[in-house]
Amino acid sequence: MRPVPTADRPSVTVVIPCYNYGRYLPDAVESALSQDGVEVEVIVVDDASTDGSAAVAWRLASMDRRITVVHHERNQGHIATYNDGLSRAGGRYVTLLSADDLIAPGALSRAAALMEAHPRVGMVYGLPKDFTDQPPPVPLHERTTWTVWGGMNWIGLACARGRNFILSPEVVMRTAAVLDIGAYSAALPHSGDLEYWLRAAARWDVGRINGRVQAFYRVHGANMHQTEFAAAAVDLRHRLDAFRVLEDPRFPCSPEKRAKQLQRAKRALSKEAVQLGFKEITGGGSAEAATELRKFIECLHDVPGNIHRANALQARITQVSRGKKPGTGRAAAHYLHSQLDRVRWRVWAMTGIS
Repeated sequence: MRPVPTADRPSVTVVIPCYNYGRYLPDAVESALSQDGVEVEVIVVDDASTDGSAAVAWRLASMDRRITVVHHERNQGHIATYNDGLSRAGGRYVTLLSADDLIAPGALSRAAALMEAHPRVGMVYGLPKDFTDQPPPVPLHERTTWTVWGGMNWIGLACARGRNFILSPEVVMRTAAVLDIGAYSAALPHSGDLEYWLRAAARWDVGRINGRVQAFYRVHGANMHQTEFAAAAVDLRHRLDAFRVLEDPRFPCSPEKRAKQLQRAKRALSKEAVQLGFKEITGGGSAEAATELRKFIECLHDVPGNIHRANALQARITQVSRGKKPGTGRAAAHYLHSQLDRVRWRVWAMTGIS
């Protein structure tokens, strides 16, 4: 649908959790304060940084009354820091921005306009762009459209793919929805965001800004997903843990629907695991990594076809351990999957779903 402009300047709280990212903090804060069409307040939550981040935050706050600084005397971890910041949000809308990421120009007003026009939408996301040193230039007049899903429909799409369609900095939420959903789960340090989006979509509709870039995601060696949770099998297990929120009887849909959606997610995860396993072993990677993926497939014993998938992957691992190279059929399948991944990436960039 076509965007509709807002009639006023809605208030948005930008929560910036920070741990040893003082060198990036000024740019993150500036990307929030420079947003047009909205009234912005910034809450920097420093989680007992050791690099002087708190001093940087207080210096910034001394120059702009819209900035508030919360300093933890001891390190509490990123989940507790998220929850602390979100609990202090005073705006009509709120976004959680890591101190090393940036909000794209105009992103907050675009997200707020969608939620102003659609009161049942509790969460809006859009296209994030990766960058290393400087964010890439983006078109200023690119055509923008909106998409709105019923929350349970969006959950069905996420389960069918077993994926988290969202990086994180591109999300803007209705503060009333955050209060309704509750806190991030401390039991899910890696996939807590996916579990949170699922809980949000269970109670609220989901919107997306199509076309315009909504956030910039900085890629560097200290990213959590690159340091703590790099292995594919570990990532799949954490995603499975997030989808297990569907087992919670408090999840607002029938037990039958919850069981069906969880089964869809398990099937998608197992299929992805076998593809990753074949890709690892066919591409000359680690047999140990492929074996961990096989073990993940085996743990989903209630998914139809998983015994066959695990056995097929193990057979390939055994062949490679004996020095046998993949045949033309396997090489062709590997090429086909790589092309499908390219298509899925393009679809995700355009629609937010892949």
